[in-house]
Amino acid sequence: MIVIDRENSLSHVEREKLLDRVMGPARFQKSSELLRRGRLPADGLAFVAFDGKHMIGTVRLWNVKAGDSGSSLLLGPLAVEKAYNGSGVGAGLMYAALNAAQSAGHQSVLLVGDPDYYARFGFHAAPANGLLMPGHFDRHRFLGINLGNGDALSGSTGILRATGQMTH
Repeated sequence: MIVIDRENSLSHVEREKLLDRVMGPARFQKSSELLRRGRLPADGLAFVAFDGKHMIGTVRLWNVKAGDSGSSLLLGPLAVEKAYNGSGVGAGLMYAALNAAQSAGHQSVLLVGDPDYYARFGFHAAPANGLLMPGHFDRHRFLGINLGNGDALSGSTGILRATGQMTH
């Protein structure tokens, strides 16, 4: 049985091993990593999926300042064990993260990813059009979503900046 739950303090080592298997060392070169490095994920917004005792998926949301629009979240990485691709684990993690973010009062989420995959969750390029990531990024893969009835990202400009709590 597959279970999705909030990440706990003991998940770190297994999560890193999963990310190494699924994404490889290239994950450390991504512009999103510049915003995550040395920071803790947003409080209560890190999720893992287990099949029995085996971690098969992970997603985290990170606190950022989205240019002049203020506080937002950066999603990533979303990673699912290859054997579970197409099983709905990734979608389950996405819905858990987005619902928790909205329930916690967050207004928007940004990510760099496959536009076709993330469109099903409401992500589009338009909300992120005026924003920039630090370092190199693929503009057509930079997506955003306004949560609830808000329009937090509308007309926003500037560079994303990490604002999350630093690791100790």
